[in-house]
Amino acid sequence: MKRVLIISDNPALVAGFNELITQPEYNSYAFDYRCSKGSEKSLTKAVGESVSAIRVRSDWEWLIDNYELIISLHCKQLFPAGLVQAVRCVNVHPGLNPFNRGWFPQVFSILNGLPTGATIHEIDEELDHGNIIAQAEVENNVWDTSIDIYNRVLEKELELLKTHLPSILAGDYETFEPSEEGNLNLKKDFDTLCELDIEKNQSIGDTIDLLRALTHGDYQNAYFIDPKTGKKVFVSVRLEVKE
Repeated sequence: MKRVLIISDNPALVAGFNELITQPEYNSYAFDYRCSKGSEKSLTKAVGESVSAIRVRSDWEWLIDNYELIISLHCKQLFPAGLVQAVRCVNVHPGLNPFNRGWFPQVFSILNGLPTGATIHEIDEELDHGNIIAQAEVENNVWDTSIDIYNRVLEKELELLKTHLPSILAGDYETFEPSEEGNLNLKKDFDTLCELDIEKNQSIGDTIDLLRALTHGDYQNAYFIDPKTGKKVFVSVRLEVKE
């Protein structure tokens, strides 16, 4: 039986994947789940069995000895070169590579106008950079907040997995190179966006785009510092479309 490791920090995506592999066509595979430290409780609940944490950078030799395929479902960890060179590693990424590779693609798509979507690609030594197995674009409307687009992307990722997982497991798929190097956004770039400059002179449209990009459900992302009290004040936006 072929052993496949799923590494994820996203319970919603893992729950959908776990339901998908209940189909009889996947009975010849043994799927194991691991996560990053801190995600154990949410992943255990999503899978319905105990999920323990793993540190990919320190445990990569053990992974080589135990798995023929590793699939990342929004795993927060970077895979070391030694691992991706020895074992086939595939990533499900919530962005339309090569645009806005890295952290929170939908956030930066709202701000820079580049397309967003879902991409399944082979993992190489760079972040969200390997050859593409499948991808699909999703809508990015002017009334969408970050979470609206992100939920749309999650649905598209599961659609792509439903179509392409059999060939990914068998290793009989074709890939294509990204059209260009694209752009890369890191966690620090997102953190910089979150602190609002209340003295900045910009258009209402740009302000709305920034706020909707940083509005993600109950997360407290955008904030400014009250100059009188020094208190941090969090900001989000609600947009409604009249039909």
